[in-house]
Amino acid sequence: MSNKTLVMKFGGTSVGSVDALKSATQIIRDAKRDWERVVVVTSAMSGVTNLLLDSAMLAAQGKVDSLPATESTLKEKHFAAAEALIQNVELRERTKQEISDLIFILVDLCNAMSVLGEASPRAMDTVASLGERMSVRLLAAIVDDAGVKARAVTSTEFVVTNNHFQNAHPDFKATAEKTRALLNPLMDEGIVPITTGFIGATPEGTITTLGRGGSDYSAAIIGAVLPADDVWIWTDVDGVMTTDPRIVPNAITLPEINYSEIAELAYYGAKVLHPKTIRPVLDAGIGLRICNTFNPSHPGTRLIAAVKSNGKVDGKVVKAVTAIRKQKLVTIEGRGMLGVPGVAARAFAAVASTGTSVPLITQASSEQSICFAVPSEVADSVVATLEKAFASEIADDDIDRVWATEDVSIVTVVGAGMRHAIGVAGRVFSQLGNNGVNVLAIAQGSSEVSISLVVDAADTENGVKALHELIVGAG
Repeated sequence: MSNKTLVMKFGGTSVGSVDALKSATQIIRDAKRDWERVVVVTSAMSGVTNLLLDSAMLAAQGKVDSLPATESTLKEKHFAAAEALIQNVELRERTKQEISDLIFILVDLCNAMSVLGEASPRAMDTVASLGERMSVRLLAAIVDDAGVKARAVTSTEFVVTNNHFQNAHPDFKATAEKTRALLNPLMDEGIVPITTGFIGATPEGTITTLGRGGSDYSAAIIGAVLPADDVWIWTDVDGVMTTDPRIVPNAITLPEINYSEIAELAYYGAKVLHPKTIRPVLDAGIGLRICNTFNPSHPGTRLIAAVKSNGKVDGKVVKAVTAIRKQKLVTIEGRGMLGVPGVAARAFAAVASTGTSVPLITQASSEQSICFAVPSEVADSVVATLEKAFASEIADDDIDRVWATEDVSIVTVVGAGMRHAIGVAGRVFSQLGNNGVNVLAIAQGSSEVSISLVVDAADTENGVKALHELIVGAG
């Protein structure tokens, strides 16, 4: 069992209550029995980061009345777990004091923001980091008290990033040196380092965050630079499902999925892994597994680097169906666009200027229209920006109009086997047609791992159910 290293990451719900923390502690104990070296990455307790950021945003508007309530909620949540799960009185009191100190920092920061009347990205990162900094102290104390030697280590000490606050990028070379120097000696002593996900620091030591989904990314970074043999992501579902079980109750867990498939699923709304997580693990050739804290005996989903030669698993070509709701299709149309170079470039430059990300694009081959999806809440501002950008073409009637649909959903069918199978698109459309679902637009990625279809919001569930039958059926 020489030097086997495992990195495990626990999400917010996996450390969000006394029962969840009990399960996590047992999982860590079992892992330490089977693996020589274990590193644990923890998220903030569920709901905490949102509470912190909401308090800061209100404070920046001069509203600090809710601060005492926030303070008592944070104390209640963390202290209840400490009281229930840390038997050693001295360790329990010390842990509660450390958490109180961090809550005091929050109150201080919020009061400063209310005086300044603004919340800078740098200050928001400091606020956002506090949830992880509380939970790491709590989890390390609980695990240590349960008889597994553990030490809380804040990842600001070894994850080095640039100063792009709220979405910082790690410096892998500097991070590798610091991570090994700090974590290896602890593991050599049989100690489990328990560290914070989501946060890092600039070379000068200023706290940064890695953006949404950053805790998964932290686990992947640590796994890649140590390097570990395996990274396990503990969440509250049995791995990657064939679709959302709330829409299709007979959705099942995929035993394995490859990197390009999960990247498509993550991009198109399956809240399993942040797309960024995949890169460092893939580059380092490390195993990745997604498991359920509340059902630890379930094998979960294993990520594999490559597909079998025909791309099929268990004879299935389509492996999963996902949906992103609350989108609108924006269309630029006009006969005068025909053969005019640069229309698309100008259109997307205008969209980019609004800070909007476009998940799907389709263009008519006649070049008389360009159509793309944007989140519903920004559709009006995108249309207004485009009308401004093309004001002279609209005045000259080269462009007839720029308009947005009502709410639509993007339904995406994913499966690496689709690139080797003939007629998959035909079966997808037949299946939707037979179930009365009208397709408004289509896009297929050049990777051929997915087909995305736009349907009316009202047809979302019906469309997902119909396409899921392709998985449950012959595939």
